[in-house]
Amino acid sequence: MAALVFGTVSARAELKSYKVIGDAIPQSLTGAAGDPLKGRAIVANRQVGLCLLCHSGPFPEERFQGTLAPDLAGAGTRWSPGQLRLRMVDSTRINPATIMPPYYRVDDLTRVAPAFAGKPVLNAEQIEDVVAYLSTLKDVKK
Repeated sequence: MAALVFGTVSARAELKSYKVIGDAIPQSLTGAAGDPLKGRAIVANRQVGLCLLCHSGPFPEERFQGTLAPDLAGAGTRWSPGQLRLRMVDSTRINPATIMPPYYRVDDLTRVAPAFAGKPVLNAEQIEDVVAYLSTLKDVKK
């Protein structure tokens, strides 16, 4: 199944290299930790992260959250930062049939509007911000 992603040709040079080890990208794409507050804003923003089209989570202010993908509540308990990073960068590395678009891959994609070709959905800093936020979402024991 082809992934739908947004992306311009000049952005290819801006992509940071990374190494996949097992089911994770253990090292930060930027060499630094992200900002969880910025990450929350990206996840909740329907024009930037687009996460809530498919996912639901601890966003009481956001109506009409998705039900196609796992609830983001508890994501920091279920996955390590490296596992979250790989899922954001290119979830097809884990599940080739996923409907989640690769947020940091620009090659071998189909159905990309010409104006977005070659540009990742999120840049490296934004990926790290989202990973930092999702890592804070721990399951609450009742």
